[in-house]
Amino acid sequence: MTQEVVDDMNTENAGSKQRMVAEEVLKHENPEIVAEVYNFRDLAHATENFNPDLLVGKGGFGRVYKGHLEGKDQDVAVKQLDMIGVQGNSEFLAEVLTLSRVRHPNLVNLIGYCANGHQRLLVYEYMTNGSLEEHIFDLDDNKTPFDWHTRMMLAKGVAKGLEYLHNDADPPIIYRDLKSSNILLDDDMNPKLSDFGLAKFGPKEGEDHISTRVMGTYGHSSPEYAMTGELTTKSDVYSFGVVFLELISGRKVIDHRRPSEEKNLITWAQPLFKDQSKHPMVADPLLNGDYPIKCLHQAIAIAAMCLQEEPNTRPYMSDVVVALDYLAMVQDDHKPNGD
Repeated sequence: MTQEVVDDMNTENAGSKQRMVAEEVLKHENPEIVAEVYNFRDLAHATENFNPDLLVGKGGFGRVYKGHLEGKDQDVAVKQLDMIGVQGNSEFLAEVLTLSRVRHPNLVNLIGYCANGHQRLLVYEYMTNGSLEEHIFDLDDNKTPFDWHTRMMLAKGVAKGLEYLHNDADPPIIYRDLKSSNILLDDDMNPKLSDFGLAKFGPKEGEDHISTRVMGTYGHSSPEYAMTGELTTKSDVYSFGVVFLELISGRKVIDHRRPSEEKNLITWAQPLFKDQSKHPMVADPLLNGDYPIKCLHQAIAIAAMCLQEEPNTRPYMSDVVVALDYLAMVQDDHKPNGD
């Protein structure tokens, strides 16, 4: 990356805050990973002037459009952030700085970004199969439910992405917003973590947590983070437990359409964890009982450990990956009523 982005912003007569954003990106960039700098006109052209028909997603921080970079003949996802003062700059910086430091098969690739004037845009590889959320909840008749093996493979991929952020990124990165809508699927149904706007670099040496303003998604956040703002990698482990339980059960963590005792997936499922005879009640009915019963027991045990109230009693993501490696390998046709 060059000084081009700073020069672009000066040309646009941007204020000092905008120049500061660009300089911050340059200061922290990983020289081994090059994110391209785009101007606003290029990305407007790529998205047909942000054509509403190309809108593929909308969230708390902006809109995502499908685009096409003619020079590269490449489909991309262009995220246009809603700029609300310092908050908007903060989300942009978090995403660029995080994804400029990391590369992993289970993290979405940041191709480039735009910081012209007041515009903040991020350009990612385009994920053809949408989000995990679209494949496990409220399925249309034309969508085939994931089988057991696919669900375990997806869980393993997500776990490996988190393990990389916690153990291999320097400094460690706390993802902070793991949920099924932030897990995107590529052509081969490989899961990739996306949307790093809430990501935080981990505690400094000698500290066991960082304190931050509580953000994220209700139901997916760990109890200690939701109550006190104390954030550790174990907060991500809890969120993984939520997503894993959603994968196993086909239920949303919060679903107001269900009876009152079933609206919160965690509080409904936890009493069932200790009684293996009730584990099939947790499994997604769309699986039609087609799973190895021993693997169901083990999967629920993993979810239960991740969902422990006390952070220190939760496993590390590296331990979760080892357990899921086994579950993703097992091809067994023993059913709940089998031997």
